[in-house]
Formats: sequence, structure tokens, C-alpha cells
Amino acid sequence: MRGMAVMTALIVTVPTGFTTTAAQAQGAAKPNAVITWNSHAETAVYEVARQSPTASARSFAIVQGAVYDAVNAIAGTPFKPYLIAPRSRPGDSTPAAVAAAAYRTLLWLFPAQADSLRAQYEKSLAAIPDGRSERGGIAVGEAAAAAMIDARRNDGAFSDATWPVGNAPGQWRPTPPGFLQTGAWFATLKPFVIDDVGDYRAPGPPALASAAYARDLNEVKTLGSATSTVRTPEQKEAAIWWDDPRLVEWAIKRQLATTHRLGTLQTARMFAMVDVAAADALIACYQEKKFWRFWRPVTAIPLADTDGNPATEADRDWTPLRTTAPSAEYPSGHACFTSATTASLRKFFGRDNVSFSAYSADSGTTRRYNSLSKATAELLQARVWAGVHYRFASVDGDRLGSTVTRDVLNNAFVRRGN
Repeated sequence: MRGMAVMTALIVTVPTGFTTTAAQAQGAAKPNAVITWNSHAETAVYEVARQSPTASARSFAIVQGAVYDAVNAIAGTPFKPYLIAPRSRPGDSTPAAVAAAAYRTLLWLFPAQADSLRAQYEKSLAAIPDGRSERGGIAVGEAAAAAMIDARRNDGAFSDATWPVGNAPGQWRPTPPGFLQTGAWFATLKPFVIDDVGDYRAPGPPALASAAYARDLNEVKTLGSATSTVRTPEQKEAAIWWDDPRLVEWAIKRQLATTHRLGTLQTARMFAMVDVAAADALIACYQEKKFWRFWRPVTAIPLADTDGNPATEADRDWTPLRTTAPSAEYPSGHACFTSATTASLRKFFGRDNVSFSAYSADSGTTRRYNSLSKATAELLQARVWAGVHYRFASVDGDRLGSTVTRDVLNNAFVRRGN
């Protein structure tokens, strides 16, 4: 995962039957408060705080989990609460509950942004008539936020944990250009749903002396080099598109909710499913990263003459197409995250053929997909083409992310009585 991220503009293919009249009606509809406050969250999380994708996964899960509990309670709790079903009364304002839940969690996460967050909150409440409905909604949202804050207080975030550094072949060490130590705290972060991330294990990287290791190292060496003459223009575009620090995952949820005309409860549930599953998948992934502490291609290729494998050859001047993230190699965090995102969306929509396209400022292009699985499959290859991961790290990250997501969504956000 890259250390920085912002939203890209993402356009989802309009479903069959979504007529011009329907589009005009949607445009005239009241704004979806969940989408509005998710945008506010992105502003706070990245535009101001500049959190990394790893840290932002925790922040979004906290905000969207609280919003879901608030909306679900006002709807009569048709789905299993994440933490709490605050007492509500008929007529309580859902937009007020969303605003209160999001505002209170964001204020707890980013107290230095109190003024701007308060301004957004007051603007949201100004659009809601004063009275019992508004007061009731605020009370529900504040109760959901309080439960979430209590659950995440002292959860291990931003500890001083570091990655184990070694100097033997195969062991991780800080990578250029910054040679940083960041993100290791996520390996011991308190999970959101799963009981024990230790229950999820990746098989581990292949032995340095194996043919499998040589094959994957030589692949990323050839295809992922900054000066590769083998990588096609299409592969280069995909590598840059997927590695754009302006991640599409934040925008994709909002656009899917808009295009599919999801109601407030549907939107809140989808956002919570995606963000909570992604956070737990990354926690499991980072624990495995810390356990295996495997070296990145940018380290391994220049030192290939030390790995004991006759099928690899060192290239002291080798550099990747894209900058390597300052975390251990195996498994791929981006693969874990994207797998969790697409698996959650597949679970929510009940199908894989969800079409979408997205623009990347880094590549200057728009890429289109007609299924979630095809998008994920390309991401796994794109990490090789970018020169930042071996194929085995992405493949195993994908499997880990989907496994964790399955267990998260089998236990959370399900319809009551199921």
C-alpha cells in the first residue's frame, strides 16, 4: 500500500433500466447524508490529516461503523447492530443521526480539526427542521458514536511498534528512497470483528533457493523495472493506475450508492461492510507481514547474488517503476485491502458483475471493469508490473483478504434472525 491516498473520480456503469427520467428524479432527490458525511470523513482523514491508507482504514471503519449503528437503530434494527442499537423513537431524524455519529467520531479522531468539523456539522443540522425529530436523531447518533469511541479507545493505534530489521538474505530492511519505519503498529491493532487475527495465516514466501522464488523474482525484475523494455504500455498504465495514491476505494462506495440509488440504510450498511472488513483484513495482513518480515524486490534484486539461488542474478542499479511502501513485503497489503473491498461489495450486491470505471491522475487515463473479480485479478498483476511486489505476495494477500472478509461478514451486518 502506498503511504498516501486521496479520492479519484469513479464512474459506475448505469444499470439497465436507469432512464433519463429516473436520473432526473435522482438528481432532484434529497442528498444521502451517509454519502455526504463519508465525503467529509475523507476530507478529514486525508485532505487535512494526510493519513496513510493503512491508518485511514481504521478511521473509516470507526466512522462508518458508528453511522451504521445509528441508521440501523432508527430503521428499527432490521440488521444485527455492530456494537449497539441506541433507543430511538418513531420520527427520529436519520440525517441528524448520521451527522451526529460521524461528527462525534471524527472529532475524537481529529480534535485539531474541531472548527472545520463543527462547521460541517452545523451546516448539516441547519438543513433539518428544529424540534423533537432532530433532537431524537442527534441523541441516537451520539449514542452510537460514544459506543464506538469506547470500543476503540486504547486499541493500539499509532504505537511505537517497528518492523524487525535484518541483514541476512530474505530479511526485510528499510527501502529507498526514504528508508522509513512506518505502519508496524497495525499488526497489533485490536480487530473490529474477528476474535483473533492469529487464526489467519498465509503459507509464507517460497524458499530463497527454490525455483518458485527465482521465477517470481525474475518476473518482477523484468516487468517491474523502471526501465523495462518487456512491460507493455497497457501493463505500465495499469501499474500506475492501481498505484495512484489517489485510491479509488473511497469514491467507489459513494458512486455505487448513488448509481444504484441506495437508501440511507442500504448505504450505511454497505459502507460499514466494506470499511470494517477492509480494516480487519489489513490487521491480519500486517500481522503476517511482521511474522514473515520478507525483503522487498527493491532490496532483493540488487542483492540477488547473496540469496543462494543460481537462477537469480544481482542488478545493483535496479529500481522499480513505482516507489516501494515502507513496510515488509509479504503478503501484499494492497492485495489484502482490495480483496476485502471487492469481496464485501460482491456480498452486498449478491453478484460479481458490477461494472465501473475510474480515472487516475497519475496515469492520466480511465480504466473500465465489468466485474469485481476482473478488477482484483488485474490489481494482483499490476503490483508486479509496478515493481513493488512479487506475484506470490499478491496472490496470498488476495486469499487472506477474502478469507478474513468472509468471516467478518458472516458475523456482522447480517439481517436479524439469520
